[in-house]
Amino acid sequence: MRLFAAVLPPEDVTAELAVVVDELRGLPGADALRWTGRPGWHFTLAFYGEVDEDVVPELSARLGRVARRSEPFGLAVRGGGEFGEGRALWAGVEGDVGALRVLAGRCEATMVGEHRRYRAHLTVARSREAVDVRAYLDRLDEFAGRAWTVGEVALVRSNLPGSGVPGEQPRYVVVGRWGLGAGG
Repeated sequence: MRLFAAVLPPEDVTAELAVVVDELRGLPGADALRWTGRPGWHFTLAFYGEVDEDVVPELSARLGRVARRSEPFGLAVRGGGEFGEGRALWAGVEGDVGALRVLAGRCEATMVGEHRRYRAHLTVARSREAVDVRAYLDRLDEFAGRAWTVGEVALVRSNLPGSGVPGEQPRYVVVGRWGLGAGG
């Protein structure tokens, strides 16, 4: 199964961002982007890729230990950016980004794998080709969502689209959740 660890923003936080994303989807050229679905919005902490099912209990135990060692912290969705000349359009984050980076590093260390420089982001759209996203970035730069306290780490299974239907979204299923600072 394809797994990643993530911070899942609360429903009211994603609702605020959804208003702006709906505006972006109405801009000229928006059909050149594949817009992600609100149910899948998250801040990835560590991507584990394809993981055998028998590894999940140990990974879950490790994430539980990471969560207990990490204290809750405040974040807000703020601003935005792009990767790869518009191939990914994302909303950014402000608040205790240092604590988020530490949590991401700890989650990444639970499994051996590819280690990348962490850049906190919530992907709102993708494209297979370079796209001029300046108009979208201008609007995202103005966005500042309400702050919330990150209180848990989630292990999420990503079910990639398999039907071949244009616009079909991956489905994300939470496999486990662990409260931050729950002792130890």
